[in-house]
Amino acid sequence: MEPILSLAGVGKTYGSGHVALKSVDLDIARGEIFALLGPNGAGKTTLISIVCGIVNPTSGTITVDGHDAIRDYRAARSRIGLVPQELATDAFESVIDTVRFSRGLFGKSRNDAYLDQLLKDLSLYEKRNAKILELSGGMKRRVLIAKALSHEPDILFLDEPSAGVDVSLRRDMWKLVHRLRDRGVTIILTTHYIEEAEEMADRVGVINKGELLLVERKTELMKKLGKREMDIALTDPMTVVPDELGDWQLSLEDEGHKLRYVFDAQAERTGIPSLLRKLGEIGIGFKDLETSKSSLEDIFVDLVQDRQGAAA
Repeated sequence: MEPILSLAGVGKTYGSGHVALKSVDLDIARGEIFALLGPNGAGKTTLISIVCGIVNPTSGTITVDGHDAIRDYRAARSRIGLVPQELATDAFESVIDTVRFSRGLFGKSRNDAYLDQLLKDLSLYEKRNAKILELSGGMKRRVLIAKALSHEPDILFLDEPSAGVDVSLRRDMWKLVHRLRDRGVTIILTTHYIEEAEEMADRVGVINKGELLLVERKTELMKKLGKREMDIALTDPMTVVPDELGDWQLSLEDEGHKLRYVFDAQAERTGIPSLLRKLGEIGIGFKDLETSKSSLEDIFVDLVQDRQGAAA
């Protein structure tokens, strides 16, 4: 199936010489949830701004649902909804007027039934006649989402959607994103909240210093790069790891009451059986074993550090 969004060689270099984006190639499938993960200043917002026509690229091509985003700007932009990081609304307008105006900007005819349902989905319906300045920060964030969805776009960009919002709103937004995907909307979100990508995304792209380091299905990424940890609860606490255990990657945790072993779960040999035998041979007793997977955060940190080390 042809991707709904395709970027080929997209780069951005400012007049000062600063390279904000380095020749990005990326295809987004229709109906997927894609998370662009990276630290502040990595190039996430620059990439979104280019696709949405806010920033002009220095190089490359962008195709949105078959439309060239430069030559056929209006058709391409009409298929995109953008929820920016910053609150940008007329403080003295009512919620419903703000959302109606956004819909009209894209030439859509008035559809009160659709907008009413949208406001209900975002828990804004009771505030539809309130002025923007009367709303809490979380409510204002919901208004931005309503504005972005007002013209029924096929692609929704969420730029750092959880920045500055409480846990309750974050969870509500996650639920809304899944409902939108069920209706066929393609979701692209940028975030540095690892849990957000882990909770929602089908695929994850990692960007750092303007370079797209990798794009993988979330499950495959965690399977390929993820490590596992095994905590061994010791019968008696230890102060140092004995030299006889030097063949394994071990550390002491919980004030010496636990021995932690980090291993590659995909390796042909994990080293666990030989480690447990060695513990018995040297007389170290244990009363419990517990294993856990690494999180997407662990993978992200390791990946960025590895790339930075290679570039040094």
